[in-house]
Amino acid sequence: MEKITLTGVPETMLQTVFARAQETQKQNHKIADEKAVELVSRLDYDFSLAKKDKTMSSGVIARTLVLDRMVKQYLHQSPDAVVINLACGLDTRCYRIQGYSHWYNLDLPEVMALREKLLPEESIITQIASSAMDANWAQGVAADGKPMLVIIEGLTMYLTETDIQQIFAIIAAHFPNVTVFVETMTPFIVKAVKEKSIEGSHAKFAWGVKDGKALAALLPGFAFVEEHSLVEGMEVIAPVYRVIGRIPFVRNLSNRIVVLAGERTA
Repeated sequence: MEKITLTGVPETMLQTVFARAQETQKQNHKIADEKAVELVSRLDYDFSLAKKDKTMSSGVIARTLVLDRMVKQYLHQSPDAVVINLACGLDTRCYRIQGYSHWYNLDLPEVMALREKLLPEESIITQIASSAMDANWAQGVAADGKPMLVIIEGLTMYLTETDIQQIFAIIAAHFPNVTVFVETMTPFIVKAVKEKSIEGSHAKFAWGVKDGKALAALLPGFAFVEEHSLVEGMEVIAPVYRVIGRIPFVRNLSNRIVVLAGERTA
């Protein structure tokens, strides 16, 4: 058992891996993440808040459903692409999805130290211990002229606008042939919603943006392509969302996955 000493934003990765493990163990599960089940069994951590936090759990599963589908579609259209998962935490998508030529998982050194104990990597999966705002991490990625997909999941809502602009400036400077899938939260949800397990980790939502076009306007070198509301995932979890998800107010309040394309070409 690995004793957990993380706190703040890095600790929130434990809530998300627990949500995926808990869903996997349901009889009518919507995702199957056996790696998450294995990880939770090896962690010495009190998951009681996460177990009770249905808002957080539903959001994580909806996000997983939408992003898994989007990444699979991208890799089907761009086989052998290089994938970079920023602020990966204990994400296990690199095991659930095939079709990439290389997958880079990046997070803070204290997070990666734990990940390397639990999920030692080799071959086509590489670990990078770094802040996403430190440009040096990009030197460790071999793009080799291949299409690049960057995934930024569960991160922007904890940062500042300046932090986010810095991350995207690093991506733009080093990877000309890049597509980014980035999760965003609306300013209203940042202010109004409190998730018990997240608050228990002493992490707080700090930043939101109206929509994908508003985000692209803040990021030189990137163009808005499309966006997907996490309502698309909630429709799988709870069929009632097939009705209420059509209401613009509901759909617009949900977190979304914004697709951005680097405007420079290789």
